[in-house]
Amino acid sequence: MSTNRRIVLASRPGANNEPRLENFRTEDCGYPVVQDGQVLAKTLFLSVDPYMRCRMNEDTGAHYLSPWQPDHACEGGGVGVVTDSKHKDFHTGDYVESFNWPWQNYSLVSADGLRKLDPALLGGQLSLSQGALGMPGATALLGVREKGHVMPGANQTFVVSGAAGACGSLAGQIARLEGATHVVGICGSEEKCRLLREELGFDHAVNYRTDNVADRLKKCCPQGIDTYFDNVGGEISETVIKQMNEGSHVILCGQISEYNKDVPYPPPIPQVVTDILKDRNITRERFLLLNYQDKFEESLVQLAKWFHEGKLKVKETVMEGIEKTGEAFVSLMKGGNVGKMIVHVADP
Repeated sequence: MSTNRRIVLASRPGANNEPRLENFRTEDCGYPVVQDGQVLAKTLFLSVDPYMRCRMNEDTGAHYLSPWQPDHACEGGGVGVVTDSKHKDFHTGDYVESFNWPWQNYSLVSADGLRKLDPALLGGQLSLSQGALGMPGATALLGVREKGHVMPGANQTFVVSGAAGACGSLAGQIARLEGATHVVGICGSEEKCRLLREELGFDHAVNYRTDNVADRLKKCCPQGIDTYFDNVGGEISETVIKQMNEGSHVILCGQISEYNKDVPYPPPIPQVVTDILKDRNITRERFLLLNYQDKFEESLVQLAKWFHEGKLKVKETVMEGIEKTGEAFVSLMKGGNVGKMIVHVADP
């Protein structure tokens, strides 16, 4: 075997700072010895996601997230192939994924939460298990269905922020498939705006870096906004909410603009926005995929059907090599991705 390597948390960035490359360290490590009930897997793909910023803090601010520990391998979503198993449910050659996959070439992965993958469902593209046909895809679909109140024929306007990201790029397409009449995306570059309009079928795209967001939204959403899929929080979301209709709905999915600040989750919002929510009877409900685990598998089947039919288009930004995992995460937090940010570690 070649040298086993891992990415560890070298230092915490501090609760109010952006993550930096020096917060991560690549180091050689030994090969795990498989004991009874354990599974050894070769890592193929790793996922980096915005929520990981919370795991860099000593206090994650969320009861369901444990902090990464200094000098230990970071972990998150990952997919690999079983190379040795002493667990009755998993065998050599099985493709598997976990939400707690170590950033390491060869790892012992806990059988608790380990899930076998069907390569046929993924069209042979295993990385999709970390994006459109995995947690981000299910989050987008169930967020729209459970909290968005999108109804065919209702002439609804759907706005999504972080619209060129892993979840946002899917949420806008899913809203259209579910019946939204007008779909508008907010993102951070002209390249991303073109992608939304020309490839993903959005009606309009707003560049928050160069546009006056309030003015652009008024032009793009002349009848107001009925559903807002919130991936970013902060000033952008406050601007969107001010243009929402009576009885409309906010899907509170992520708050990436606030993750580098030492604030509770969800972060507090100004009183004027709170008053608008109350006066207009706007629901603003946090969406957490963990609360819908019973619907996860059926969601993946629906997403796979749309994908194979060509109705759901998928974008990925791929970095090569486990050594790039920290860089991929830092880039993600600066908006350096189009679609899902993935690290390709190895081939089977």
